[in-house]
Amino acid sequence: MRLVLLGPPGAGKGTQAARLVERHGVQQLSTGDILRAAVAAKTPIGLKAKEIMDAGALVPDAVVIGLIDERLDSPDCAKGFILDGFPRTVAQAEALQQLLDRRGLSLDAVLELAVDEGALVERMRKRVEETVAAGGAVRADDNPESFKTRLEAYRAQTAPVSAHYAGRSQLTKIDGMAPIDEVSAAIDRALVGAAVVRG
Repeated sequence: MRLVLLGPPGAGKGTQAARLVERHGVQQLSTGDILRAAVAAKTPIGLKAKEIMDAGALVPDAVVIGLIDERLDSPDCAKGFILDGFPRTVAQAEALQQLLDRRGLSLDAVLELAVDEGALVERMRKRVEETVAAGGAVRADDNPESFKTRLEAYRAQTAPVSAHYAGRSQLTKIDGMAPIDEVSAAIDRALVGAAVVRG
């Protein structure tokens, strides 16, 4: 099973990816986690990424793609993977295709959790209020204003990725506003429909 999971921040990608990992025994590949692991392991690409991050710059595509390339060769990815947070741009989607082509592999499905952005902002506001009411700490970027900025960045950069996969008839949209169990069931139906798993 080789999947790409798309959707804006707060859409529930992490939750659904974790459920797929549990059910199908595949690896969730989050670019943030891969980056942190490579930096901790002091791999050549990890050291390069650390140097860039320490300078306060964004890690360029070439480095991110190099990290994904390294990770796809790991034994734990032999059964498959779920890419969460990658590709973020059409250029990254094209690079991913080249990485897969080189290995004689293809994506089984590209699933997008479609959500109402206004409702997501409201959900974030409530979550912050509940955290504060419970005496918990709120992350600096966990506020409606920062969240709106992240949504705008997603729309500008990553929404074209959705159109890219739709143009190749690879995209399946899932209602990400439904309750968590219903979203999981819709994902399972999409995977059965794409003949990724047997019903």
